[in-house]
Amino acid sequence: MNWEPDRLDDGKQPADGDPSGMLRAVADSAAQVRTSHRVAMESGLSALAEDGRPRAIVVAGVGGSGIAGDVLDVVCGHGAPLPIVTVRSYRLPGWIGATDLVIAVSHSGRAEETLTVAAEAVRRGCRLLAVGAPESPLHAIARQAGAPFVPVTAGGRPRASLWALSVPLVVAAAGFGLVEAGEQVFEGVAKRLEDLAHRCRPTSESFINPGKSLAMEIAETVPMIWGSSPVAAVAAHWWACGLNMNGKYPAMWGELPEVDHNQVAALDGPLAHRDIFADESGRSLRLFVLRDVDEHPRVVRHREASVRLAEDRGVPVTQIAAEGEHPLERLATLIALGDFASTYLALGYGIDPTTVSAITEVRSRISQ
Repeated sequence: MNWEPDRLDDGKQPADGDPSGMLRAVADSAAQVRTSHRVAMESGLSALAEDGRPRAIVVAGVGGSGIAGDVLDVVCGHGAPLPIVTVRSYRLPGWIGATDLVIAVSHSGRAEETLTVAAEAVRRGCRLLAVGAPESPLHAIARQAGAPFVPVTAGGRPRASLWALSVPLVVAAAGFGLVEAGEQVFEGVAKRLEDLAHRCRPTSESFINPGKSLAMEIAETVPMIWGSSPVAAVAAHWWACGLNMNGKYPAMWGELPEVDHNQVAALDGPLAHRDIFADESGRSLRLFVLRDVDEHPRVVRHREASVRLAEDRGVPVTQIAAEGEHPLERLATLIALGDFASTYLALGYGIDPTTVSAITEVRSRISQ
């Protein structure tokens, strides 16, 4: 499959190359935030706060559902008076008990890892909140346990449903007083997403479309995506997952300063320079730094030094700053740009961004 950037500005390509409408689903993120907030407020989450603040919160989920737990953690921030842990496998930590809240998140309501953890939480007597598809096995577990359940109202694309999965968790956290997140916060997030969707619309040409421009920078490179804060690191993780799943494309991600103890060494490796005399062009590194206003002063030093190091070695660097004041707002602007870029990257390679045949095949082999 060859990278053909002209596809991005071909009026027919978005429709022909995106038969399941991934671009449309990404562009609908603002509506998803508003709908998910309304559904969460109508789902009886206030009952959770009536029983008092839990000792700890554990979010059980895999894939995008697991990243919903990371979203909750960084939105609550370092000042949260309790630990927020995400479990991406089949077992609850041994210390979790009746004073803790387990939030089971599954877009389909059928992820076996999440169902296993939810059932274990019920057996241990934990408080439970479930977020997933209505009338699913997860819904059945919540119903049997008498636990609140928030139905996922987004369509059938888990990769384009992060806000349907995350917003209920933030609403629940606000009820416990862990974060300030009233209706105006979610409306602010929605407006940011609407603005970005307008700028990244398919009819907007590549030289002014930030999603297309970013896809063109990623194409034919090996992207290293670094976040300069916990919020930006969650966005970096999401970018990498989106490139993997939408673009079927490899990507590395990490958080400063940790990456300065490992990934930065790749700047001295064989992919750090492109051989302009080679018969065939090869992929070389490109660094993407996601920046945030909430950077530790020492992390700022790490970021500046790392960028200079990359530039000194001829590695191209793209820096992208989060927009907004509330952490959820800043996170949303970074995540949405990554969603558009990974989708446009797939279209530029002539790949359907929706299909994930390798994941389907793995699941089939496991079930045999």
